[in-house]
Amino acid sequence: QVQLVESGGGLVQPGGSLLLSCATSSAIFRDSTMGWYRQTPGGQRELVATITTGGSTDYADFAKGRFIISRDNFANIMYLQMNNLKPDDSAGYYCSAQYRVTNNRYWGQGTQVTVSS
Repeated sequence: QVQLVESGGGLVQPGGSLLLSCATSSAIFRDSTMGWYRQTPGGQRELVATITTGGSTDYADFAKGRFIISRDNFANIMYLQMNNLKPDDSAGYYCSAQYRVTNNRYWGQGTQVTVSS
């Protein structure tokens, strides 16, 4: 069973920062494009950022200049550094692994980010 485990969410004031982490097995991690998505209650899940096995990144427009996605291929952990957070960034943040061997996509359980004063 594939598990992706997120951590790092919480409550932060506007303008603050958070670092999200996502860990999974090496077997999945080394052959997956990893990504972060977010979803608000009643809303659709939307892309935040992705990073390929080679380190190429892609960001949603709202994330450009504020968020940084990275991956540690030795520790099998992906990160999302979120800076200058805004109330609109409040959502459940989900880790995703697009496994190229089978083309399956796996999801974590999500971590809540709340931006509020």
